Amino acid sequence: MPTLKFLPHEVICPDGAEIEAQEGETILNVALAHKIPIEHACEKSCACTTCHVIVRDGFDSLEEPTENEEDYLDKAWGLEPESRLSCQARVAGEDLVIEIPKYTINMVSEDH
Repeated sequence: MPTLKFLPHEVICPDGAEIEAQEGETILNVALAHKIPIEHACEKSCACTTCHVIVRDGFDSLEEPTENEEDYLDKAWGLEPESRLSCQARVAGEDLVIEIPKYTINMVSEDH
């Protein structure tokens, strides 16, 4: 079972976290199920960038992003080559190390 290691984020996950995940689950759903409140203003429909994460390790194990996801990623704050929308990136067989960026382009927290 793959492990998702969330690096510390001063607001969302101050101590970081290590979570076992099922293959096929999205990074966002795993995070939310373990009380890591990653924003998701579009309700996981791949229509915004608030759930943007950077996959620091294990990136190549993820399926390629769709063209729609890539279009939205282009608008994300702090975009890096290992950036993904956590609502779209599904866990595969490898462990992942995930960084939640400090900012999003969302002006108001949805506070889901």
